[in-house]
Amino acid sequence: MKNLFTGELVCLGAPMPSIDAPLFSKWSRDTEYMRLLDTDPPTLASAKSLQDEFEKRLEDQTGHVFRIHTLAESKQIGFVGLFGFDWANGNSWVGIGIGEREYWGKGYGTEAMTLVLRYAFTELNLHRVSLGVFEFNARAIQSYTKAGFVVEGLERKFMNREGRRWDIINMGVLRDEWMKTYKGNFEK
Repeated sequence: MKNLFTGELVCLGAPMPSIDAPLFSKWSRDTEYMRLLDTDPPTLASAKSLQDEFEKRLEDQTGHVFRIHTLAESKQIGFVGLFGFDWANGNSWVGIGIGEREYWGKGYGTEAMTLVLRYAFTELNLHRVSLGVFEFNARAIQSYTKAGFVVEGLERKFMNREGRRWDIINMGVLRDEWMKTYKGNFEK
């Protein structure tokens, strides 16, 4: 079996606040990245304030966040993380962001999501993983579908962007569904 956190394009690594914070600060200045990532308006967070926030999150251990690195260049291009755990029922939420634009739409995010789902289902023994995606983010919806998520509902006209209201699409994937599709891909 391959390393749990390594695919064909990317590997997932442990967070390193002193290295991550300057990258996140840079990415937060990319308005298109922020538009696709968060419902809040972009903020210009300093690397120092982000490093403090990241270190606090590590201390609190409220989630499982990973850095996404390319295998070819060993370049950090984004993050993926599990959070909002409901351990009694085996549920979690997932979030992902690819901050380096030249890696958008090339399968890096889909593979990172697949790797974090493998961790969620085979190591954490979760039953389901959920996410919310903005209606206008067609590339993300396609990626999540490839990773095994299905549309489960929506929050109608939840957010205001570009002078109009947009839905948030709720998607989820169950362990047994994911295992049927992907388990064989990781037993090489």
